[in-house]
Amino acid sequence: MATWYCMQGCGACCNLTPEDRPELAEYLAPEELTLYHSLVGADGWCVNYNHGDRLCQIYEDRPSFCRVKPDNFARMFGIAPAEFDEFASHCCEEQIEGVYGPRSGELKSYRQGLPKFEVDSHF
Repeated sequence: MATWYCMQGCGACCNLTPEDRPELAEYLAPEELTLYHSLVGADGWCVNYNHGDRLCQIYEDRPSFCRVKPDNFARMFGIAPAEFDEFASHCCEEQIEGVYGPRSGELKSYRQGLPKFEVDSHF
């Protein structure tokens, strides 16, 4: 089982291209969807994303849908807290692969840095 973590300097989640996320209206409230669309720049990236340092310029004040937290995932996706780490890790891998490619350094780095829990079996 994987433990979710945010890889600093990745920024894949800041690529907000709506066409890549056709299910937005299923998990965002109407006012959140409006806010989401207002954040999408002409290039598909969040207008608050700094490409130079690959960081969010409004990190402390970012919208709730940008916060990868168990309570947000429960609200948006119906994910139980016990399933959060695995689900969020999978979401990150998919987003990184979609933005940077399946052979990208970003995806490789994420997978190498992702902590794993080994199931300890006693016979």
